Parts: sequence; C-alpha cells; structure tokens
Amino acid sequence: MRIALFGDIHANLEALETVLADAEERGCTSFVCVGDIVGYNADPVACLERVRSAGWPVVKGNHDEDASGVHSLETMNPVAATALQWTRDQLNDDHKDWLRKLRMVRQVENFTVVHSTLDQPQSWNYVTNKFDAMSNFSYQFTSLCFHGHTHVPRIFSRGTRVKELDGDSVTLEPDQKYFINTGSVGQPRDGDWRACYAIYEVATATVTFHRLEYDIKTTQEKIRAAGLPEMLAERLEEGR
Repeated sequence: MRIALFGDIHANLEALETVLADAEERGCTSFVCVGDIVGYNADPVACLERVRSAGWPVVKGNHDEDASGVHSLETMNPVAATALQWTRDQLNDDHKDWLRKLRMVRQVENFTVVHSTLDQPQSWNYVTNKFDAMSNFSYQFTSLCFHGHTHVPRIFSRGTRVKELDGDSVTLEPDQKYFINTGSVGQPRDGDWRACYAIYEVATATVTFHRLEYDIKTTQEKIRAAGLPEMLAERLEEGR
C-alpha cells in the first residue's frame, strides 16, 4: 500500500491538483490530509470541496479553525487578517460547519495524524527543531506520526535520543518513533517554491518527499484578481 500524505494546501488549487495527479501516477491508493485546506490563496471553496468529496481522512489546521470561526482578527498581522476575512466571505455555512467538525488528531492505519503537535494540538505550536519535537514524542503512542503547520518537510526520530534526519526519504526502523512533517502543497516556506508532499510505502516501511512544479502563474493571477495582498502572490515563487 502507498499512502499520499499532504497538507497546508492553503487554497492553492493548481498545486493541489498537481500533487494528487502525481500521487495517483505513483500508485498511491490512499490519501490523508494533515490540515490547513484553506487560507492565503484564492481557491478555498474548490480545495475544500476536492478534499471533502473524496472522503479522505483529514485533521483540522489552524487556518481551517480560523476560517470556520467568528473570533476577532485584531491580533493578527494585516496580511493574514485580510486573507482570513476574505476566506470567511467565500465559505458558506455548510463549508464552515464541516471545517469546524474536523478532528484535531486521528489515527489512520498504523500511524497518527495531527496538524501541529500531539501534546497541545489546539495551541498550534510549531516544531522547528529536535527540542520542539521532544515533548511531542511523549504523547505519541504509534511509532509513526505525520504533521504539518511549519510548511517545511522535516523528519524527526526518537530512539535513544531525539534527532532530525537529513534527506528526502527515510526507512523506518522498528525500534524508533518518527514525527514527520509532510511539507506544504500550497505555500512552501523552505526556499523551494515547488509543491511538496510525502508518500508512505507501507510494504517497505519508507517515507519519501516529492517536490513538483505546478502552474504558479495562474495561482498568482487568481490571488491578484481576488484583491488579496500582493505579498501572497510574491511569496509563492520565493518559497517563503
């Protein structure tokens, strides 16, 4: 079985469709979303409907929660607040209700899925180094957990100690735990603009990241046509 794991789509339809097509070509038979379907980019409804209609396992991201809520935007930075209000205006009550009901954490097959961290999933903490990952491992009861949120693909492992692994793939050792960030489909932030997702090959116990070029110009044109902040279009090609 090959499982495609993806998230931080952020309403980027071109990137999402490219990732899904590639995963199918590579023989993936299952798909799992690690959250943040909406936010920032210009196709929140289309992306939400694409994921929801497929019936894939999904966990809630912070942008999914924000877009489905009614709380004040005053404490957010102006760009994020503008994009969030625009996103709320695009979604109907049914969309918001679906986002609101998404679970924070769920188990799929033999692994766990969360958007941020297992210790305090509702706090939306970021895991950017091995020290951040330490507290998560204490709450991880499966050997493998996938997450998102930072928009950067990373592999953390815990055996006798916690460490961050280099490379685009890892073979899972039976005596270790792994906390793996799948990267971002719609807004990578590691300096590489290409869409990123992961494939878990169950039979060989391997996880591999894949990077894909997509029609970024169309995505940028949609952002501008929607009247969203120019920064959101520019940052896509910079991978930040």
